[in-house]
Amino acid sequence: MTKSNHSHKPSTHTFGLTARIFIGMISGILIGTLLQLSFDDSGDLSFSVFGMHISTYALLVEGIFNVGGEIFVASLKMLVVPLVFVSLVCGTSSLSDPSKLGRLGGKSIVLYIGTTAIAISLAIFLALLVAPGEGLNLTSQAVYEAKQAPSLGQVIINMMPTNPINAMAEGNMLQIIVFSVLFGIAMSMCGEAGKRLTNVFEDLSEVVMKLVAILMNLAPYGVFVLMAKLFSTIGFETIFSLFKYFLLVLVALFIHGLVTYPILLKLLSGLNPLILLYKMRDAALFAFSTSSSSATLPITMETATKKLGVKSSVASFTVPLGSTINMDGTAIMQGVATVFIAQVYVVDLALSDYMMVIITATLASIGTAGVPGVGLIMLAMVLTQVGLPVEGIALIIGVDRLLDMTRTAVNVTGDCMVACIVAKSEGELDLKVYNDPEAGIKDEEINFEKS
Repeated sequence: MTKSNHSHKPSTHTFGLTARIFIGMISGILIGTLLQLSFDDSGDLSFSVFGMHISTYALLVEGIFNVGGEIFVASLKMLVVPLVFVSLVCGTSSLSDPSKLGRLGGKSIVLYIGTTAIAISLAIFLALLVAPGEGLNLTSQAVYEAKQAPSLGQVIINMMPTNPINAMAEGNMLQIIVFSVLFGIAMSMCGEAGKRLTNVFEDLSEVVMKLVAILMNLAPYGVFVLMAKLFSTIGFETIFSLFKYFLLVLVALFIHGLVTYPILLKLLSGLNPLILLYKMRDAALFAFSTSSSSATLPITMETATKKLGVKSSVASFTVPLGSTINMDGTAIMQGVATVFIAQVYVVDLALSDYMMVIITATLASIGTAGVPGVGLIMLAMVLTQVGLPVEGIALIIGVDRLLDMTRTAVNVTGDCMVACIVAKSEGELDLKVYNDPEAGIKDEEINFEKS
């Protein structure tokens, strides 16, 4: 009996993908912290190349780490538009019942708005309990100029693309979703021509998902340089001065992600929430590293479809919509920040004011969708609504970057949680895949060697 030459081929990686990403993240944090502690204006090492004076710190942080991190985030963003367009066209064109699309949209929006309302209510309750701003007399050299947020009516108008290609070029997610849905519906009504085009889009979807898998295998290196750059430049003294506020936002985020979401998932779908949290680990680490729901979207989609068993017809709609309007993490920051700023400026807010904060922030999660700096714009709207000074935002800008990382991880977890609930209610969830702890892992393995 002849043995195959490949029967004992060693595994390419000793550690799984999650472990490698985690190692990259921790290594980056340690290297970045050591760089910040080791180098200053007097102690920086430097050398000359072709007569140019080069700083070692600048070479590492502004050179290697900055370039590597920007390339990694850009490569993720590169896939967002083709992934959303292709997957949403595939999902919509496969719907046999057009009314199903309305149900998917209605359920998704109600769930996203509901979780946002719960998030900000939880944040306000905890902030009033802990009182993070009492007794603080903080001053800040930073200034914050509030940008004008569009009205809800204008957002609805802007959802209809006048130029779909331009919408894709600019990454306007709501316009891309609308065009993709209309394109998919038209394909489903075109008979044989639509079926032929559907086959093409399904093949394109496979190719795009394979690109996602390739990037996931390069993620540990991307995460390393992102963390190394961030922690070599972040000011730790700012964190210490705002430690109570910083810690409270983190606690509220963890409670929402690890308690609220599991309870909602169990009550509304009967699914085991521990499986969801376990399978979200890669997407959460990506979100933490990039601080962008949009950049993490390819990974979130891959997690929802390959690991959680959500059918593409549901995931292709609910997940991109969630990355655009689901602001649970941001809502938590707004709730704590509103109470914090009110206490710092010694302004007493009535119960009606807190109710106004909850309503404003919840509705603003849709009204400001797709606007750059959305979290701070929403916070400016909330502060204005209850008569607090908008310049108070300058007090918390210093620690917002680190908190943004954590709240993005919470947001993508919420996207997948809603996708699972909606899919289960529509009979579009593969329970075998959901309950399989190894589901989707083989799809992440890429052999770069020629077979």
